[in-house]
Amino acid sequence: MDSDVRTYTTGRTEVVLDLTRDAAAFVSGRGDGLLHVFVPHATAGIAILETGAGSDDDLLAALADLLPADDRWRHRHGSPGHGRSHVMPALIPPYATVPVLGGRLALGTWQSICLVDLNVDNTERDVRFSFLAS
Repeated sequence: MDSDVRTYTTGRTEVVLDLTRDAAAFVSGRGDGLLHVFVPHATAGIAILETGAGSDDDLLAALADLLPADDRWRHRHGSPGHGRSHVMPALIPPYATVPVLGGRLALGTWQSICLVDLNVDNTERDVRFSFLAS
């Protein structure tokens, strides 16, 4: 298995960050197998969804409805509502696995691999790309 860790700056706002280009570059020329993407943080997740047509903003809006940034959370350090960031990975897991065929991601036409980060207290995230050849 081959892997690489990349660091992304997510800033001080909630974000859905498209990682597809980096994922595609990582698997390019590797043949058939599986790409596993993992974010080793307790407050971030990996999602496969359409981006650029409003779906990324819709996801953030849905998460705001499901996990409001208020004082209801028992986990209370950091910015207001920070506890919701610790609950989010139960809804959007910290990993995704994608088939790779002929060194290319076997994603659907509108699918992208995205880092989802609601935690505005941490501005950098590590993401591990691992390739398992078949």
